[in-house]
Amino acid sequence: MCAAPVIIPAIDLKDGKCVRLKQGRMEDDTVFSNDPVAVAGRWVKEGARRLHLVDLNGAFDGVPVHRSVVNDIAKAYPNLPIQLGGGVRNMNTIEQYITAGLTYIIIGTKAVEDPNFVTEACREFAGHIIVGIDAKDGMVATHGWANVTDTKATELAKRFADVGVSSIVYTDIARDGMMQGVNIEQTVSLAREGGLPVIASGGVTDMQDIELLKPYGDCIEGIITGRAIYEGTLDLGEAQSYLDS
Repeated sequence: MCAAPVIIPAIDLKDGKCVRLKQGRMEDDTVFSNDPVAVAGRWVKEGARRLHLVDLNGAFDGVPVHRSVVNDIAKAYPNLPIQLGGGVRNMNTIEQYITAGLTYIIIGTKAVEDPNFVTEACREFAGHIIVGIDAKDGMVATHGWANVTDTKATELAKRFADVGVSSIVYTDIARDGMMQGVNIEQTVSLAREGGLPVIASGGVTDMQDIELLKPYGDCIEGIITGRAIYEGTLDLGEAQSYLDS
């Protein structure tokens, strides 16, 4: 029997605040808190087994911008698995984050531009590397979703199937932050064809999405949720209990 997927609260960092974007547009943000560490504490209290951090400024700038906030969250919850993406473009950044206590580092843009970097990172930091694949209409997007490439998401996933990547975070940009439901078909297809466990992201709205994803626990490792838990259309504890049952 496969382990149940875990609900992973997202803490998206922009200008030092916890925000949610719509379809990755930096100008279309909703600020939920000025204290990201307190937000992390809220989700831990509600039963989160892992956290998903995104350095939004870092994703656009190509360098870490929220390192101090990230470090504070990791220090506050040293026994909690934390994954982070955004602005990870070199080995030094990965090393610093892992040293700070993060469990998983998500490589996104760099994975598209330099696939060998992922291979090297897996060799250097075995068990700690996740590839982030953000897609629009099945095609990979990079640089904070600003550029849509001509690379298919499934083909990119296949490229990393045997290099030691822990999992794939797959985000459907068109649905992210829009509360329109998860793209089940593309998410499951990526997991089946890519050969790696997938963490679903983008569009999670309510329990119906959780119910639709539960049957695919053999290939769906986690479910990232942001706006839904912040706006109260999904209860973190209820969702995790349902998946565990």
